[in-house]
Amino acid sequence: MKYAEIETQKELKHLFRKPGDIIDKVAFQDVDLTEFEEDVFRFYFSNCIFLGCKINDKIKSHIGDENYIFPKLNVPYNIYPNRLYDRFDLYGEYELGKPETYEQTFDKTVYNHFIETGKEADSIKETLARRLHDHSITDALYDFLEKYDEKKVVAIMGGHSLARNTDDYKMVAKLSKELTEDGYLMTSGGGPGAMEATHLGAWFAGKPDEELQEAFKILDQAPVYKDKLWMDTAMQVIDKFPNNEKYESLGIPTWLYGHEPPTPFATKIAKYFANSVREDGLLTIAEGGIIFSPGSAGTIQEIFQEITQNHYLSFGYASPMIFMNKKFWTQETPVYNYIQDLVQKGKLKNLILSVCDTIEEIKTELRKFYS
Repeated sequence: MKYAEIETQKELKHLFRKPGDIIDKVAFQDVDLTEFEEDVFRFYFSNCIFLGCKINDKIKSHIGDENYIFPKLNVPYNIYPNRLYDRFDLYGEYELGKPETYEQTFDKTVYNHFIETGKEADSIKETLARRLHDHSITDALYDFLEKYDEKKVVAIMGGHSLARNTDDYKMVAKLSKELTEDGYLMTSGGGPGAMEATHLGAWFAGKPDEELQEAFKILDQAPVYKDKLWMDTAMQVIDKFPNNEKYESLGIPTWLYGHEPPTPFATKIAKYFANSVREDGLLTIAEGGIIFSPGSAGTIQEIFQEITQNHYLSFGYASPMIFMNKKFWTQETPVYNYIQDLVQKGKLKNLILSVCDTIEEIKTELRKFYS
């Protein structure tokens, strides 16, 4: 049973202008029905779902028992968000030049609540609120992805500790800039390090390379996320080089790692409570391929999760697995060699593997797959 979704007041107004007197199988999410009280009484509602909507007693009585009303819960976040977050939602209270104001932001407020109520909360109200929130984020995520060719969605994985002043960080940013300009939607885990570099590059799509170089100089002042000015230098770059609205990128972070703030360079942010849902979801949507920059335990885990999806053709076909930095993946952390050995022994199938040292090599692999 497919439901139509109403997520804005504009959509609600349009729905109430339709002919007829029955509204059937519609999911209303975080909208204010009291604004259209007279219109509500013109219709008979059947099999409808109301998620966190503003409803008075008269409307509730009219809707009746043939529908499902899910109320809001008393937590410091909306459990039915009808769109993805952006930097204004997460960091709207942040003041440039005052790093201490991060403590006042929505992102930090929710993280504090997450820690206070427990990473594995004991309260059924809290666990339910988190699940409903994450369900709504997933719904908003797939709404957002509808406008993109699935084989043009590419993820970059890599370590959160990758410093801004390293060659690998800057290569990821330049790669992401070029791929965004080529029409790819770049996505990552949305945190610092290689993840931030992904969104920094997408932020500078359509801008001169000289401006990206200038941004590097600003960011180099606070190389890692533990630096006091990590967020402030990012905000300086954003303030100096406004985003070209033609280009977007998608960050998918989690409050489980809330001590690592999500990068504000991601124009769309699908932030989750459940890291398992977030991690698997990120690998799932990147059907255009995944680029693995140097990383440690988390990145290696993601490599083998992606291998599983590709080996079993979980989504109908395998996507490219591109390892960036040949020395790292074949000598320092020889994961690539191990995977190749398993392929040659017939233990793994359907994998599209490559190891690359240059941006052009990576772009060639992605173009080959897309064509």
